[in-house]
Amino acid sequence: MNNLKKCALHTAVLMACALGSQLANAGATISFGEDKYISAGFGFITSYNSVEDAANSNSDRSHNFSLDSARLYLSGSFNKYIKGMLNTEKSGGGSDVGSNVEVIDANVQFQLTPEVAIWAGRFLSPSDRANMAGPYYSMGGGYWANIASRYGWNGGVIGRDEGVAVVTSFLEDHLAVSFGAFEGDKIFRFSGVGAQSQSTTTKDNLMYAGRVQYDFWDAEPGYYGTGNYFGAKDILAIGVAGRYKKDGSVSPTGTVGDYKSYSVDFLLEKKDVGPGTFSAEAAYYYYDTDNVFRGEQGKAYSAGLGYLFQEQVGWGKFMPIIRYQKFDADGTTSFSAATVSSAATFTNTTGSGSSKRFEVGTNYIIAPYNATLTATVGKQDTPSTSSDNFVKVALQMQF
Repeated sequence: MNNLKKCALHTAVLMACALGSQLANAGATISFGEDKYISAGFGFITSYNSVEDAANSNSDRSHNFSLDSARLYLSGSFNKYIKGMLNTEKSGGGSDVGSNVEVIDANVQFQLTPEVAIWAGRFLSPSDRANMAGPYYSMGGGYWANIASRYGWNGGVIGRDEGVAVVTSFLEDHLAVSFGAFEGDKIFRFSGVGAQSQSTTTKDNLMYAGRVQYDFWDAEPGYYGTGNYFGAKDILAIGVAGRYKKDGSVSPTGTVGDYKSYSVDFLLEKKDVGPGTFSAEAAYYYYDTDNVFRGEQGKAYSAGLGYLFQEQVGWGKFMPIIRYQKFDADGTTSFSAATVSSAATFTNTTGSGSSKRFEVGTNYIIAPYNATLTATVGKQDTPSTSSDNFVKVALQMQF
């Protein structure tokens, strides 16, 4: 008999991988017997943004409401050895450009042993914590600002790629190691540099990606991760990730170079520090495009602090946050497509191409990951714009 019950969708997804994470979004599961089920749910992030001098007049503040993300979640299980997931997202990298719904996850997981699984299909390739956590499981937005964790925004389909990976854990889930081979033909998808797919060249190489993470305190079982546990665990973790694709940088003019990047990330979260939970995160990134795209090559940094007060106020708990991100690019890169009146142009120059973003504010946590209101103020600088002050209020819901 079918048994419909409320459960945690994200838990179901990670249980589908036999990895036992405690993360959760609300959802529903229909069971068909032992280890046979289908789970479904949905989530969205919507926001209000006001940016200095960003109105059409170039001298007034902008005022905009936007749908940053909208997702449908599906997962299923044949038995305890074979699981799968299918998730969708509003396309366009969080903008309305090409805002159709696209598949971001479509994969199967074969659990060979409790410690070893094979993932195949479209899924997050091994990478930094910000990308593995994504916008829904980060402290106040994570990589979504498109500054430091560039592959999470730029690469693949919102950090996903078609491929296969070995996902393992050792030492009672304290040591996690993953490695895989992927298509890697959308490394610069939203960058605006006019990068071509590698399939247009004479060679067709795979992209290789891997990650190693060690948890010194509580373990973090699961492949898809989180950037904050909201006091559920004591975490002290360090992760190292890297990716490489030969001839992975292809300019519109036909210049070809290798693509490689690596990152080191750190997360600390400690319960019962005064009246709440203290968290700190930091990451370092290095991107190399063989000088094909100087605007996508360089070093990046991110750091954040948070403090979750345990005392409930109204429906939820307050969590003040502060975050800084910076990308020191080796230069600037731009591409404009050909029109009826002009030819396509591609420029790739040395010099300052730095982007940075600072923000401070608070989360209001009604239900971790599932119902969160975030309000921040800050300043962002990019090579194409002057320093702009902004105000942002975002609502995240998952059902």
